[in-house]
Amino acid sequence: MRVRAETLLIAVMAIFAMTGWLAVHFLDDAGSGRVVGDPEYLTIDPVPPDHPVDVSPDPLSATSWFQGMRGFCNPVDVETRMRWQPAPETDEGLMYEAACYALAGKIDLARGAIETLPPADQYKAAGVVFNAGHPAADAGDELAAGPLMELVVEFWPNHYMALYHAGAAAYEMGDSKRAHGYLTRFLQHYSVEDGWRSNALSMLDSIRRGG
Repeated sequence: MRVRAETLLIAVMAIFAMTGWLAVHFLDDAGSGRVVGDPEYLTIDPVPPDHPVDVSPDPLSATSWFQGMRGFCNPVDVETRMRWQPAPETDEGLMYEAACYALAGKIDLARGAIETLPPADQYKAAGVVFNAGHPAADAGDELAAGPLMELVVEFWPNHYMALYHAGAAAYEMGDSKRAHGYLTRFLQHYSVEDGWRSNALSMLDSIRRGG
């Protein structure tokens, strides 16, 4: 009988010991009653990926910058906006900066941006400026596009379409000497018998007749 009582006592003590161990294991140290094993309270150390991914944003491209800036390429806004949102500090950025200044009529600032480039790349900037300004010229606004086209010719002397538009603008302004020079050079570089050549010949004929 005594042996059975001792055996029962040992069993009860073992159960209490197990219960205490489980309580310590599943309850937090502060005794808040939160179950440590609950997924809501699990803390998992981050595991670095085998191939880390660079999530830093790409720098703004010059073309993207120009697309966002173009609406401010006017005489009123351009200089202030350039201070707030300068072009990317790349050669291409300088090219589009020149285009924006040229569209705004700030020809000296546009020229300064182009001259910052290596000489071998300055004609490329002139091409960017031309592409920005030629829609206005093709739409018939030669006077507005004239200074921009003259800037293009300054850095790309045989750009025949810039020569044409510069000559047409000078003709509309009544500057026969400049118009004659640009249009004559245009004809030297453009031999296609089409409307552009026909118009140039007509303007030159008018100049010769004193028109």
